[in-house]
Amino acid sequence: QVQLVESGGGLVQPGGSLRLSCAASTTIRSVIMRWYRQAPGKQRELVAAITTGGEPVYADSVKGRFTISRDIAKNTVYLHMDNMKAEDTAVYFCQKRMSMTTYWGQGTQVTVSS
Repeated sequence: QVQLVESGGGLVQPGGSLRLSCAASTTIRSVIMRWYRQAPGKQRELVAAITTGGEPVYADSVKGRFTISRDIAKNTVYLHMDNMKAEDTAVYFCQKRMSMTTYWGQGTQVTVSS
């Protein structure tokens, strides 16, 4: 069974940084891994993805501020967030698709506030 566990969320001031981690119970080598977020009253949105070749893809709203990376040996995907804004406040989820099934973590809360 695939399990995804996010960590690293918390309270940060505007302009600050956080690093989220997503630990997978199975290999991430041959799948695209994605980070999504969902703010109160809004739909879940794609924030960033990392391809099987390690190439990053970002939503326009986070380009230049967020960096997605992975450690295949640890089956872990990271989301490093810099210059954070109030509008980054949301629950952040990682996602893995495998064998036509989509798996989600439980999410980690990120709050940007002074």
